Amino acid sequence: MKADLLALAAIVLWGALAPLGVRLAHVPPFLLTGLGLLVGSVIALPLSRFQLARWKVPLPTLLVGIYGLFGFHFLLFMALRHAPAVEANLINYLWPLGMVVMAPWFLKGVVLQTRHILAALMGFAGAAMAILGRGGSADGVQAFHPGYLFAVASAFVWASYSLRTRSLPTFATAAVGSFAAISGALSLLCHLVLEPRVVLSHQDLLLIGMLGLGPLGGAFFLWDAAIKLGDTRRIGLLAFATPILSTVLLLLTTGQALQWNVALAAALVVGAAYLGSGDTRPPRAAAQD
Repeated sequence: MKADLLALAAIVLWGALAPLGVRLAHVPPFLLTGLGLLVGSVIALPLSRFQLARWKVPLPTLLVGIYGLFGFHFLLFMALRHAPAVEANLINYLWPLGMVVMAPWFLKGVVLQTRHILAALMGFAGAAMAILGRGGSADGVQAFHPGYLFAVASAFVWASYSLRTRSLPTFATAAVGSFAAISGALSLLCHLVLEPRVVLSHQDLLLIGMLGLGPLGGAFFLWDAAIKLGDTRRIGLLAFATPILSTVLLLLTTGQALQWNVALAAALVVGAAYLGSGDTRPPRAAAQD
C-alpha cells in the first residue's frame, strides 16, 4: 500500500506537467528540462540530510540513472521533433505497458500472468483514449515518421530504467539527485547545440522552479522509492493514470469542460489496476531515505 501511495504521488506530480508545460510552451524543451532537472536535484539535499556522500553511487548505478532520466527525455524530445506530437506522445505511453510485460526479464521471481497482460492492454487503451480525446487523431500513424522510433525507444528506456533500478545494488533514494543533476547538465548541453537562445522572465523562472520541485524533481524521488518497495507490475498499471490526470488538469486550468472520454479512460485504468492486482511478490529491498 505504501508503494502504491508513493507511485500515485509521483503520478499526480507528473499530471501537473501538462498545465505547466502550456504556460512554458515558449521555452525550448531541452532548456526547460535541463533547468527543471537541476532544480529537482536540490531536493536530494534535505533528503540526504545535507550529506553529499549519500548522493554517491557506483559508476554502473550512476550510468543507469543517467540512462533513465536523460535518455528518456532526449528520445522523447527527438520524437516530438520528427513525428506528430499526439501520435508520438501516445507511443511514448507504451512505457507502463513495458513495465508490466518486461518485468520477468529484469526481476527474478516475477511471473507474468494472462491477467497482467490483459490489464496492461486495458490500461493502454485508457491512456490512448485520454490522449486522443484532446482533439488529436492517430491518423498520422498510417504514414511512417522517423520520430516514431524515437518514441518507442523513449518508452523502452523509462520502462527498463524503472525495472533495472529494482535489481541494482541497494542505493539511497537521495542518489536520484545525482542522476537529475548530471541529466540536467546534459540537457542544457543539448540546448546549446540544438535550440535557439531565449531570455527567461521572472515568471518563467518561478514556473520552472515549480516544474523542478514537482514533475521534473520530486516525482523521480517518489517513483524511485515506490519501485523499490512495491510490485512493479501493479505500479506500471497505476502509471496509465498519468495521461488521464494530465488531461483533466489541462482542461480545468484552461477552462474547458470535461469530456466523456476522460471518464471512460479513467474507468479503464481503474479496471486495469483492479484486474492486475492480487498476489504480489515481496519487495526485494526497502527504499532508503
